Amino acid sequence: MVKEIRPVTGSMTVDAAAGPTAPSARAEVFYARALRELAKLDLPFLLAGTYALSAYTGLVRETKDLDIVCKPSDYPRILNHFRDLGYTVEIEDERWLGKVFQDEYFFDVIFAFWHGMAPVTDQWFETAPRIEVFGTPMRVIAPTELIWSKAFVQLRHRYDGADIAHLILKQHDQIDWRRLLAHMELHWEVLLAHLLNFRWAYPSERDCVPRWLMDELVARLKTQFELPPPRVKICRGRLFSQIDYQLAIDEWGFVDADVDSE
Repeated sequence: MVKEIRPVTGSMTVDAAAGPTAPSARAEVFYARALRELAKLDLPFLLAGTYALSAYTGLVRETKDLDIVCKPSDYPRILNHFRDLGYTVEIEDERWLGKVFQDEYFFDVIFAFWHGMAPVTDQWFETAPRIEVFGTPMRVIAPTELIWSKAFVQLRHRYDGADIAHLILKQHDQIDWRRLLAHMELHWEVLLAHLLNFRWAYPSERDCVPRWLMDELVARLKTQFELPPPRVKICRGRLFSQIDYQLAIDEWGFVDADVDSE
């Protein structure tokens, strides 16, 4: 188990509840070196993924990589820096994801989420607290943005809804609920679904979610009931999983959410 996460002195700190388990000692060495090199770049970046989840909730699980979050304008500099050091780099999807490899170890460079739907902006860094990992001070993604980053991970083989429930349970007083609603404004039904799941999973802790937010989302649902269904047969399910909802596009006559319907 990683034991080297601890708070850094400064105005914004977090007491990490736990760290994930790396698959091997060699993987930990790779992670530590990668974080030191990232720090040398003097570019803003955030540690996300399992490391952030463990720090906030105390959940301990094995992780196969690091998730590094940066602004879209900075990811080419990160990839070029590691390429110059002899690492293998690739751009898996120019809309949101790059990767840095050394043998079987790698880390993701994420500059947007959901295939470019949610680019990382300066706002993501405003409230990101500081921690220290493997002796390197850095910022960890704030609980608000961590929930946003996980909200659409709903595939047949991976579902992050439980992670969101645990984040609400452990970090509800650190979540900027109005900003989370702003992030998910167009997708408020997804937010409502996660909040209902939390209320069901932890009924004694329902007050962790502000009453005004539940009132707002339920009011939107009631208003929507009074409207006719959309004319265009759109399947937004592919924002959850491109594979699991492909049949709706190929055979059932639905239009992909990111395709022009005309």
